[in-house]
Amino acid sequence: MLEWLQFGLTALFLIVGLCAMCAGVLGSYKLKFVLNRMHAAGMIDTAGMFFCSLALAIAAGWTVTAAKLLLAVLLLWCTSPVSSHLIARLVVSTEENLRDHMEVQDK
Repeated sequence: MLEWLQFGLTALFLIVGLCAMCAGVLGSYKLKFVLNRMHAAGMIDTAGMFFCSLALAIAAGWTVTAAKLLLAVLLLWCTSPVSSHLIARLVVSTEENLRDHMEVQDK
């Protein structure tokens, strides 16, 4: 019974993670503006990798391998927002017609 629960949770989290990754890939190709594409790519890092790694950790059981997988997710959660923020600041500082792509209200 416990093996079926483990298999079910693994399959569920893997499907959710793969759906998040597919949505991020489609968003990266379909969206036109770089900041929107960055948001779609961030979904791959945060949601997709988390759910896939959680599924693999559940499949491996509570071992050192599962701890390493969850530690890798924690590392991604720390590094991905920093790199995305730096790229976004670069785009904002170098893009001349930023207001054409965004809805910005003037004060």
